[in-house]
Formats: sequence, C-alpha cells, structure tokens
Amino acid sequence: MKRLSPQSLRARLILGGAVWALTAGAALAAEETPLTQGWRFTKADAVGAQAPRFDDRAWGSVVVPHTYNVEDSGIGGAKARGEPEGVYYRGPAWYRLTLDQAPEPGKRYFLHFGGATLKAEVYLNGQAVGTHEGGYAAFRYDVTDALRSGGNVLAVRVDNARNTRYAPLNGDFNIFGGLYREVKLIETPDLHIDLMQHGGPGLHVRTEALAPGQATVSARVLVRNDSRAAKQFEVLTRVMDADGAVVAETRTPTTLTAGQGKTVEQGLALNSPKLWEGRRSPYLYTVTTEILVDGQAIDSAEVPLGVRTVGLSDKGEFLLNGQPYTLYGANIQMPTRFGKGPTLSDAEIDEDMQIMADMGVTALRLAHMQHPPRVYEMADRLGLLLTTEVPLIDDMDPSDQFRENLVQQMRELIAQTDNHPSVALWGIGNELRTSGDAANRLLAALQSTAKEMDPSRLTTYAHCCLADDDSIAQHSDTVSYNRYFGWYWTEAKDIGPWADELHARMPSRPIGVSEYGAGASILHQEDPVMRRPVADGYWHPEQWQTTFHEVHWREMRQRPYLWSNFIWLGFDFPSFKRNEGDRPAINDKGLVTEDRQTRKDAYYWYQANWAEEPMLHITSRRDVNKRIQRVKVKVFSNQAEVRLRLNGGDWTAVPVEDHAAVWEIDLAPGENLVEATADASGRVLSDSVRWNYRTTP
Repeated sequence: MKRLSPQSLRARLILGGAVWALTAGAALAAEETPLTQGWRFTKADAVGAQAPRFDDRAWGSVVVPHTYNVEDSGIGGAKARGEPEGVYYRGPAWYRLTLDQAPEPGKRYFLHFGGATLKAEVYLNGQAVGTHEGGYAAFRYDVTDALRSGGNVLAVRVDNARNTRYAPLNGDFNIFGGLYREVKLIETPDLHIDLMQHGGPGLHVRTEALAPGQATVSARVLVRNDSRAAKQFEVLTRVMDADGAVVAETRTPTTLTAGQGKTVEQGLALNSPKLWEGRRSPYLYTVTTEILVDGQAIDSAEVPLGVRTVGLSDKGEFLLNGQPYTLYGANIQMPTRFGKGPTLSDAEIDEDMQIMADMGVTALRLAHMQHPPRVYEMADRLGLLLTTEVPLIDDMDPSDQFRENLVQQMRELIAQTDNHPSVALWGIGNELRTSGDAANRLLAALQSTAKEMDPSRLTTYAHCCLADDDSIAQHSDTVSYNRYFGWYWTEAKDIGPWADELHARMPSRPIGVSEYGAGASILHQEDPVMRRPVADGYWHPEQWQTTFHEVHWREMRQRPYLWSNFIWLGFDFPSFKRNEGDRPAINDKGLVTEDRQTRKDAYYWYQANWAEEPMLHITSRRDVNKRIQRVKVKVFSNQAEVRLRLNGGDWTAVPVEDHAAVWEIDLAPGENLVEATADASGRVLSDSVRWNYRTTP
C-alpha cells in the first residue's frame, strides 16, 4: 500500500483532462515519518527498559532496520554427523528511541512495524501499547492516547527465541532477530482509512469477472470515524491506467457515527481492459481511494491492480485469465546478504528478482514466510506469479494458542499482500512431519481462513516425509511435493515415474513439485564427476548439480499434469543446521551464490530452456585444471547451432540438441582457449573459457 503525501496527492489531481478543485491548506492525506536514526540498542534483556527514565547511555547506537544476528550467522553444525547445531543468539534484545511529536487535536497516530522477529513488546512513555507474536508480517498500534507533546520514549523488546505459542518452530534457515524492517509513525485525520485490519492498507481490490471487452472490479474500503461526532462523507475510488488517465470511478456517500468503522463495498467496470498476463504483459493499473468531506480529500490510499483471474482446469492445469499458463521457476528464501542479514535495500531485492526474471522463470515460490513488500511489488512489475505461505514448517504444537497464532499470521499475510496480481496461491504449510487430529485441525483452520478472506485465489500445501496421500495433504486446493531424487535418495530420473504413479493414484488431485534440488559449490570442480557426492558431505561438485537439473527438467517438462515446478532454490542462503559443502551454515542448493556474483552452470541450463532472450554459456568454466586430455565441451544455448574452436583453430559447427551442444576435443599441454559463438538473428553471442592441461606436476 502507498499512503499519498499531500504533495503527491496534489500532483494526481490533474488526471485525464480533469482538474479537481481543492482549497488551500486542506488536510489531504496521512503523513508518514520514518523512525530510522537515533535508536539505542542492547542485545540482552534489560529489566525496566520500558520506563521513560531508564538509563540507556551504556547501550550502543543502531540504525533501523537492524538485526542482531549478523556476526553469528555463519556458525553452523550438522546433527547428522554428531555435531551440535550451529549456535547463534536467540533471545531478547531492547531498542529505545526518543521522538519529538506534538500531537494535534483531530488526528490519529499509528506506530507501524514492518517486521520484528519473532515477538515484539511495544511501550510508549512506559505504557504497554501491544505485543505481536510472529516475525514476518507488518503490525501497527494506535498510540494516539499514549503520545504527548515533546519527547516521547518508544521502547521495544524483541525476542527471536523459539516459543511453542507461535510459528515457526523449526526450519532450515536462520531466524534473524531484531527490528529488521522499517518502523514509522503514521498520522491520519480522525476520519480515516482504517489501518488496523491485520496490518493491511485498508483498501482491497479484486478482479471479480472477465468478459469480452469488459472487466468487473470490486473495491473494499475500510473507513473509521474516531472523532466524537458523526461524520458524513464520500468515498471516491478511481482506477487509473499506466499513463495516469482515469478509466473508471465511483462515489459512495457514507455516514459514520462517532467511534464507528465499516467496510464500503464498491464496484467498477473497466471497458476494453488491458489484462495482467504474467510475463507476456504485466500491465498494471493504479487504484486510488479518497475520503471526501465537503468535496475535499482528507485521507487516501493507493494500491496496484492487475486485471486477471487465476484458477485450475479440470485437468489440474493452472489457469491465468482462463487459459493454461505453465508455472515453473525457483524457490527463494527470505532475501538476505552476508554481513547484512535481511536488512536489505530495495535495490538489492530488485537485483534478486531481476536475476530470476533473466533466467526465464514464470513463477516463484516464496519460502517459507511472508517476504518484504518489495518482493511482491517487483513480481507485479515483472509478471511473475507467486505462491506465498505462512511459516508452518516441519513442526507444530497441538495447542489452541499455536493454531490461533498461525491463523492470525495467515490473516496478516492475506490482508497485506492480496492487492498484488502476482500472488496466485496461498500456502498453508510446508513439510509437517506429523499427522493426526491436531495437524488436520490446524491445516483445516488455515484453509478455511484463506478461503474466507480470499475466495478468488487457490491454496496449496508443500508435502514431504509422510505418505504422499496422507490426510494432511488433502486440505488445500492443490498439493505440491518436496522431492530430492538424486540428492538425498535414489536417482534423479526417478522423479518422472514417481509423478506418474502418484497421478495415476490420484488423477483428480492437482499435484505439483514445490522443491527439488542439489547442492553445489563453485569452489568444487570435478568434470566428469567420478562418484555421486554425499549430500551432507564436504564435497559438492558443481557439475553434479548441473547434471541433476538436466535430468530433472527433462523428466518434469514431459508431465503437463504437474501444475507447478519449483527448484530449490534460487540463491544460496544461511542455515545454522548445516555443515557441508565448502563452509558451515550455508544451504548451497542455490543456482546463484549467496553474494549474487556467480550464476552456477545449472542456472544457465534453465535459462537456455526458459528465456526468450538469446543466450550461450560454456559450462565447467571453473574446472580450470583438467585431469585428462580428452574432454567434452558442453554449451547451453537456446539457439539452433553454435560454433566452437580450440586455440584459435578452425570453427566447428555443432548442433544444439535439447538446449545443449557437446563437442569433444583433445587439449594441448599448457593453457587452452575454448571459444563459442552463435548468430542470433544478426546478434553475435560469444563465450570463452581457459583450461589448463599439464602432463607433469
């Protein structure tokens, strides 16, 4: 959601050739004040730190967003080999900030937290204003009554320790503690768009129906009157195209008594709409809602609109706008960087999303929790479909409190991301290791919550480790499976027969693959691979990952009944449970290294299969020192033919068969230069590698 500033709202008042009259000085919209600088911090519990007069002079100074697990995020250990799991700080910490504010009559003030892991207790001027349990959604508190003129002391106790009251209880990733997303103070009029519905924007739009030449769009506007008198006003909602022209609008006269809130339901018709069609055409409209009092806008909100529908065919195919649309891509864990954890800039998130788009993905699975808002925004713009899920991972607690917390996290996820056309499916969980009454009750509650809040989208569940048809895999509209044939068990080619057998057993159940992958270190080179690597071992040759993915994709693309195919995973990421590959505390199944500097060979295999942009890539480029003289040059490309030469000799034309060209050569002693080129409709593609072959030590 975007809250419009007075300046930006005025800029939007001249649209579609119409000029709207506003009196000078009118209160136009909510104002946001980022609370970034000036925080005091201690990575410990501090009794009484909520008190305004508490002495925090010995604490450190930090800038928010902030995490207190940067220094210890590289510690890992594997129980599988008898080691203790990696130990990083999971416990309480305190943040304190003094902010100057002069609260004005007729205004409301809200503290907004973009995310705090996993539990946050918030105090203002010593007064408890709220406790939030769950680390990945935004949350807000109305602090109007706690604010005072002059200096206000905001104190927040954050705790990332495991707690059976709330999820996640487990997971193959680090839980970075802290105020790791933005904190801000929002000021609105007493009559305002309601900000207290599960942290959402107070404005929700949806494509209700598509017909030839027309789309029906609904808008739900949550408004609240926190003044002491009844208010009469209009809710004005406009749809603007990508050029800023108004293409539809509606007005709803409304009256609210003092202290009353309500949802204003509105309908809009778009003539000759431009559809949001995934990667083909991710066309975005903008919906702006304003509260008008005596014709003047006093509050507003803005959200994106992609005109599209999603569904399933009777064959289990995913449908976008009523037509089959193939979903393939990768999982991405919550974006992090070494030395920063999850406190990323928009530019860094944009880089991640563009890397995936360049590979040619049509979809991403956001594992295993709500991701930063920028991820959803970029997916909208790039035309990438998303599955996004609550953090029910591996383990659960049978208590009512745990179930109620996960339901709350589902409500927050939907309320905060449902305006994004990229969001296609709600995920209700991942790899529960136990079945039974409590597990089924929990998943049923998450399914019913998702369908109650958003009947327009599908739901899914990522299943593993129990029988494929276990009851816990039957609650969601679709089910997908985490399967690692050829890495943890059997052979890569077994993915195909497994899928066929399951489809035959459950022909009416929409099934997909939510995870498949193999580890790879760019420091480990072995071409050809002499033996299968040990999954939790220290040797993870890049070439094994490449072959693994070649086999998997050739099997999976032949099975159109799989509604999704998601690689595990896009980027290497920190995981305290692991001590394997080239270093501890890293899951190295990514197609791209954690620093985003190197795209592994398997990345280019998928790019050759998926991307429309012409490409060419010589594999095994990091296997510099060859052990044998006769070697195979393998080139991934989406062109029909490549030409290759060795050490400046004659060019040899090699056909590209199933996105790979293979050329056998005999290396000369010493350094060798291998070059590849292809003509892509007048554009020359080229790549080269240097390999050494030495006959003496």
